[in-house]
Amino acid sequence: MNSTLRLPGRIGPHALLITTAAVPLTGWAVHALTLHRRLADARRDLLTGLPCRPEFVAYGERLLRTRRRDAVHVLMLDGVDFKAVNDTYGHAAGDTVIQTMGRRLARWSSSRTALAARLGGDEFAVCAVFPPSTARTEITTLREQLQQPLQHEGHTLRLDVSIGIARAADLSGESMSRILRGADAAMYRVKKGEATFPYFATRADAYVKTVNGRRAGRRGTHLLAGAA
Repeated sequence: MNSTLRLPGRIGPHALLITTAAVPLTGWAVHALTLHRRLADARRDLLTGLPCRPEFVAYGERLLRTRRRDAVHVLMLDGVDFKAVNDTYGHAAGDTVIQTMGRRLARWSSSRTALAARLGGDEFAVCAVFPPSTARTEITTLREQLQQPLQHEGHTLRLDVSIGIARAADLSGESMSRILRGADAAMYRVKKGEATFPYFATRADAYVKTVNGRRAGRRGTHLLAGAA
C-alpha cells in the first residue's frame, strides 16, 4: 500500500521534466512542419497544383544521373488558341481549361515514371521514362487524352495542344535545361507547321538562339531584339 502511494512521488518529477521539455520541442516540430508545408506549396502552381519549373528541372536532372538516362523523354506542351477561350467565354473558362489540363497530366503521370509541371500560362512540361519501343504510342495517347473536349457552363470547349519532344538519348551529355530547350524548340516548330507531330528535337534545336532566356520569335522577344 505504502509502495503504491510513494510511486507517483517517485515518477512525478521525471514526468514533469519530460513534459516541460516536450512543450518547446512540440512547438518547434509544429513550426518546422508548417514551414515545410509552406515551402512545398511555394514550389507548386496555385491553379493546377502541379510542380513549377525548379522542381521539374531537378526531377529531370536526377533521372539523367541514373542508368535510365537514355529512356528519359522531355515533352513541352503549349495550348493552341487558348486565348480565344478567354476572349470568348471569360477568364473563368480559361482557368477551367488550365486546371483540366493539369488534372489530366497529373493523372497520366501518376501511373508512370513521370512528372508533369506547369511552366506558366498555357505551357506545361512532362519528364518521363519510356522504353524506345513504346514512346511514340505513349506520347500519342497522352495527346489524345489532353485534347478531349470539356464542358463549362453549358459550353463545349475543344482543346488542342502542340507537343515537342526531346530524347536524352539524342542529346547525350546535355543538361536537363538544355534538353528542355530542345523540347521547347521542337514544340514551336510543330505549332508553326514547320514539323509534324511527333517531332523529336535535334541538337540544333537544343541550341536554338534565345533573347534574354526566351526563344527568338516568342512573345516579348521582338521588343528586346529591337532595343538591342
